[in-house]
Amino acid sequence: MFSILAAKPKSSQRNKTGSWRSTKMPRFNGKECINCGLCKFICPEGCIVGKEKNQYSVDFDYCKGCGLCAYICPKNDIEMVENKQEENKEK
Repeated sequence: MFSILAAKPKSSQRNKTGSWRSTKMPRFNGKECINCGLCKFICPEGCIVGKEKNQYSVDFDYCKGCGLCAYICPKNDIEMVENKQEENKEK
């Protein structure tokens, strides 16, 4: 389920990891979120933002695609999907 990472945690602000993310990226479905905040807490890069239920999102400039947010989500509202660089640039 997890992707192999090539950098240490908290290095993304220097490296903008979004340009070389793993083969997966998180997609927040925004249907079952209970606003627990576990995804924000576990993210090693601190790139998940949001304060309200079903309003969380990822800053893809810094996301490594590790999958921890999807793993910890108690409602399975985050899924890891194939990384598409074009889609990331639009968000």
